[in-house]
Amino acid sequence: MSWKLNKTVVMVGMMGAGKTAVGKALAQVLDVGFRDSDAEIELAANMSIAEIFGRDGESFFRDRESQVIARMLEEEPCVLSTGGGAFMSPANRKLISERGVSLWLNVDLDLLWSRVKHRDSRPLLKTPNPRATLRGLYETRMPIYAEADLEVRAEPRYSVSDMARHVVTALAQRPDVLEAV
Repeated sequence: MSWKLNKTVVMVGMMGAGKTAVGKALAQVLDVGFRDSDAEIELAANMSIAEIFGRDGESFFRDRESQVIARMLEEEPCVLSTGGGAFMSPANRKLISERGVSLWLNVDLDLLWSRVKHRDSRPLLKTPNPRATLRGLYETRMPIYAEADLEVRAEPRYSVSDMARHVVTALAQRPDVLEAV
């Protein structure tokens, strides 16, 4: 089946939810571009997210993130992966809702932990107890992620391509976003 994407799909959710992996697979299925707001920020700054956090702080990073998301929502519809904190901003949520569609990859805490515990590229988890930090972020962010336009629940048995298929099914419920052609 062939698809026409009418609005940018903005992947939201916790670090480790699979926003980038599933987003890339989804973009391939829909035959559209894939963008990653964190990668765009790193490219523009010529620094990693961790380096930006360390040098300029989270507030500076969040401002850049909002600018990048706004710019990308003005461009041709694509699949856009965002950082885990991007959707926490009310301004970002409003902008995404007006110009695109937010899709929450809802992943339980144990699965998230199994995915992020061996990575050192997560600046928010550089704490004495990273699992407790992740739990705190999870508990704080879940009610906000629940405001997303669409939700796809992850299961440990799902592959990346399984998740992409579930996302297509969810998007197909919104003909203003995705049409079969």
